[in-house]
Amino acid sequence: MTDTVVAAPVVGRSLWGDAWARLKANKAAMFSLYYLVFMAVVCVVGPYFVPHQYTTIYADYVRTPPSLSAYPKTEMIETALSDVVKRMRVDLKEWKQEGEQVFMTLASTKPIDERNVRYIDRSDTFDGGKVESKSADGLSMVVSASIKQQYFFFGTDNVGRDQLSRTLMAGRISLAIGLLAGVVAVVIGVVYGATAGFMGGKTDEVMMRIVDVLYSLPFIFFVIMLVVFFGRNFVLMFLAVGAVLWLDMARIVRGQALSIRRQEYVQAAEALGVRSRGIVQRHVIPNLLGPVVIYMTLLVPQVIILESFLSFLGLGVQEPMTSWGVLISVGAKNIGTANWLLLFPAFFLVSTLFALNFIGDGLRDALDPKDR
Repeated sequence: MTDTVVAAPVVGRSLWGDAWARLKANKAAMFSLYYLVFMAVVCVVGPYFVPHQYTTIYADYVRTPPSLSAYPKTEMIETALSDVVKRMRVDLKEWKQEGEQVFMTLASTKPIDERNVRYIDRSDTFDGGKVESKSADGLSMVVSASIKQQYFFFGTDNVGRDQLSRTLMAGRISLAIGLLAGVVAVVIGVVYGATAGFMGGKTDEVMMRIVDVLYSLPFIFFVIMLVVFFGRNFVLMFLAVGAVLWLDMARIVRGQALSIRRQEYVQAAEALGVRSRGIVQRHVIPNLLGPVVIYMTLLVPQVIILESFLSFLGLGVQEPMTSWGVLISVGAKNIGTANWLLLFPAFFLVSTLFALNFIGDGLRDALDPKDR
């Protein structure tokens, strides 16, 4: 009697498993996905490791160019010394630098108060000021101080704040508003539009008339109303943008759903007694993912630009908080004198938008049911 070999059953792949396998084969999309994750991690974690807080103002380093070496440069020390001496209301006779220490010989027509040394410690350039020697009449004094080593890899802005820490903090806000508001708009728009398109008839007509009424409301008026009731905060931006931009998505999805409802597989599901809710969830929405993903990749940069516009009007992100859009707006005004204020936030924003576009193209190809 011969043994019968039974072949192992073939395990099928689900829609999402097949889509993930196709997405992994797209090198551009995967590289963009890793880059986007890396950018999000850097913006979330980075501010904890940079040497400066995004709100700290360094009056001695206004519009300082980016540099990999430490500040102050040699030519900046004398300028900083002059500013300190002016605040002390004395004259600087001479000074010399020995390593990380600087020695100043001060003179005045009146006896110098040793407590004026505290002005040195308030400086952004020097620290640890102390009196080394003093003349018998008190009209001259030798003071020493250590030079603070400051690193500004992205330079500083118009006020003297570190541009690196502000760029990373701005990334938190821009990515959070863009992705969260985009997801809310997509979820609401897809569910609303798919339901209206599949149900058809009077239900579709009533639901789309509601969309038309919401379209007629001025967006700025809607935001102002939210500001009046809830005040300026991060949640306001999230609600204002996400609660309005879903209208375009609803119309796009509704048009696609009207076409899908006439397909044979939808009619077969109806003939088998599948409920409308099940058809929408299992057939209509999965076949809408291609156009939805493409619109999502366009929606995120639109949200970021819209947030910048609202912040310019005073309705969005307010100082000392910032965003990439706000930094780019400030950098554009100073491009002639401080181009790094525009270069770094623009690079972060543009590279992120490119990554989103490549991810959108990859997801569109992976989720297209006609391209399997």
